[in-house]
Amino acid sequence: MTLQQLVYFLAVAETRHFTRAAERARVAQPSLSKQIHGLESELGAPLFTRTRGNIALTPAGEALLPVAKRILSDVDTARQEVAELVGLRRGRVRLGATPSLCVGVLADALRMFHDRYPGIELVVEEGGSRDLTAALLGGDLNLALVIVPPQGVDPALTSTPVLGEHLVIASSPDLDLPESFPLAVLRDYPMVMFRRGYDLRETTLQACRAAGFEPRFAVEGGEMDAVLRFVEAGLGVALVPSLVLPGRRGLRATSLRAPGIRRKVALAHRTDVPPTAAARAFRSVLFEHLDAWVVADAVPVGVELTPETPAVRAQSWT
Repeated sequence: MTLQQLVYFLAVAETRHFTRAAERARVAQPSLSKQIHGLESELGAPLFTRTRGNIALTPAGEALLPVAKRILSDVDTARQEVAELVGLRRGRVRLGATPSLCVGVLADALRMFHDRYPGIELVVEEGGSRDLTAALLGGDLNLALVIVPPQGVDPALTSTPVLGEHLVIASSPDLDLPESFPLAVLRDYPMVMFRRGYDLRETTLQACRAAGFEPRFAVEGGEMDAVLRFVEAGLGVALVPSLVLPGRRGLRATSLRAPGIRRKVALAHRTDVPPTAAARAFRSVLFEHLDAWVVADAVPVGVELTPETPAVRAQSWT
């Protein structure tokens, strides 16, 4: 088995078309087909079904796909690590983050990193923590800022605590709400709900049920920007991180009475693949940015930074 065969296999698996796969891999189609046949012969099983021009993965192909993606991702990481030995003048950081963290934390940290290391390519994927965790495990990301679930981060990942964020009630300013109230009061208000699989959807449902009621949905199915816009339009209220509300004049934030709802955020990477030099550099810049918040007394309302010192944080990645 060769890396080139895996590249060709992945191209066919993702395009479901031999000619398009050959164009993507920049190789003649007969050569690509020959390499695929060679790979199938070595593995002793067909990887694709070819019926009337329709290409589909066989069970063997389905089993090989995540492994091939991970192998090729690790090879790319190795190439980047070697390139970075010239002094972080080249390389790439593939970073994932939830929407609230992209808005409230990541943008300024990325600017600092880009100014310091202009030759490092930054690739950012925005998504829910479940999707980001899967992308980390699959080798599609080097790092991700994820919400720590109650059961903890996946044991295949190494994580470093970053911050805690409080959830608040977002509403239209026209809605007459008290300054603060217990979560149970929301039983009387329609809610704008996130799409299925979105972290905040599960958090909201669990919190409401723990408070003794099932929330009523005015509309559901959106991601962060859509949900906030629906709330601005007066469709209902939503439970959101306080980080996403600064600068949105069309929204009002109402705090929940103690104990409230707090989420932990961690920076994670695959345990079996040491972070590249560029990834380690980004991590340092991120925590430098957060430490600067403390020095300037500029920590956003509703955010609690990890009490760990930079030296303690550094030990978790050595």
